[in-house]
Amino acid sequence: MRLKPVLLLLLLPAFLSAGAEAEVSSLAQDTADYAVEKYEGAMTKTLASLVRFETVASEETPLADNPAFVGFKKVLELKAKELGLEYQDYGHVLVVALGEGPEKVGIVTHGDVQPANPEKWQKSPFYLDSESEPGKLIARGSEDDKGPIATALYAMKAIKDQGSPIKRRIELLIYLAEESDWEPLRHFLKTYSIPAYNITIDASYPVVTAEKGWSEIQVSTIGSLPADFAKPYVEDFSGGYFRSQVPDEARATLANVTPELVEAVRTRAAEHSQATFEISQSENKLVVTARGKAIHSSEPEHGVNAIAFLADLLSVHEWPANAAGATVRYLNDLVGTGIEAEKFGDIAYNDSFMGPMTASVTMVKVTENGLTSYLNLRRPTGKSATQLEKEIHSALSSWQERTGIIFADTQVSLGNPYRVDNAPHVEPLLDVFSHFTGMEDAKPVAIGGSTNAKLLPNAVSFGPSMPGSAYTGHSEHEFITVEQFRLNLKMYTAMMIEVGNL
Repeated sequence: MRLKPVLLLLLLPAFLSAGAEAEVSSLAQDTADYAVEKYEGAMTKTLASLVRFETVASEETPLADNPAFVGFKKVLELKAKELGLEYQDYGHVLVVALGEGPEKVGIVTHGDVQPANPEKWQKSPFYLDSESEPGKLIARGSEDDKGPIATALYAMKAIKDQGSPIKRRIELLIYLAEESDWEPLRHFLKTYSIPAYNITIDASYPVVTAEKGWSEIQVSTIGSLPADFAKPYVEDFSGGYFRSQVPDEARATLANVTPELVEAVRTRAAEHSQATFEISQSENKLVVTARGKAIHSSEPEHGVNAIAFLADLLSVHEWPANAAGATVRYLNDLVGTGIEAEKFGDIAYNDSFMGPMTASVTMVKVTENGLTSYLNLRRPTGKSATQLEKEIHSALSSWQERTGIIFADTQVSLGNPYRVDNAPHVEPLLDVFSHFTGMEDAKPVAIGGSTNAKLLPNAVSFGPSMPGSAYTGHSEHEFITVEQFRLNLKMYTAMMIEVGNL
């Protein structure tokens, strides 16, 4: 599941003067200028037509029968043919192509998206809102990844219009299950003639050459209290929307509350400066709702985790170990409000290039195993999976022994980090970025997200998110600015020409 970008290498360099910019060919510059002048408006209209399809994976409906995906494919097919581009449908993978040649450049993106909670959007998340916040194009998929799809289509169209000579065939691969299931793509790649140069447009600039491994710790608790239990306890605790989003909302119901406990909760709530809390009391029950800031879980430093801060608020009392109470105690003892697994035994570590492993509790919900919490880890190089898994289980075992609380179930899944060195198209991509942004000394970076680059040889990522900017994909306020959309069209056009002629 894709999970996109934490910029791990700090580079906010000074801007160059125009005369000192990195060079790109005049062909790339002229075609990029033409693309924006001719197609910026059409690109925005195409994005509007793509985001209206709620292309969210469904366990009940196969992709081939899902009306949203069927409609999305049809629009893409019509648009590709209208632009004079080749179009092929391989089920879970769509290929839009331009040109011929013995070698290929693969541009990899995806058309599926994460769920969106309509209550948290000013307009429908599946409508391109350009009015609520002038200068922004707001919709689910605007940055991740329907915006990049629209950009790539018109970059290819501009190249075709201008007859710009490129010696490699450009193939845009649009995968339709990146957020949910990578197996269909793995199957496709077994018979697909894989390009010599691969670029995903699903992450960050300048050029991403390393990605952390998407990992997760699931912990489930069970247990109930007698019906006549008279002491304070946590009746229920829940939060989060999906497994790759720092949650912006969580809720707990406290039963048998005393005036002293209510006062302690209210006092601690007033002390918090990041999350906000709504507290309502009815007889002997207290309902507490925490509100934070949703963000892609690969960039927890840009969000405010409502689940973690709600658990922290409830640390004013040692709760009985029913399912909800045990979960609160586990979250406070081993997870906390930090983002680098500082409290989880010895599992925390840091890589000199990829940065620290991050940890974000993304959901707490009732499952068949009990009340289950999902801790999303983004794992860099620097520690083996064997060692990390051993340390995770050691921390969980020590906590259970110390507290006397036994988990109903634990599951640990560790994804592998990805890193590519010396890919031949990195330098041309850095030149394109520096030329069009004016940023000097651009270097490869690492991200916390996980893209389909992991499945392709010598694959790197090129945009669409700028250095230092929070990635808005997976948030409840996903957008791309008009300015960035325009800049991406220039850079993607130039990128296809420069790498196509490398």
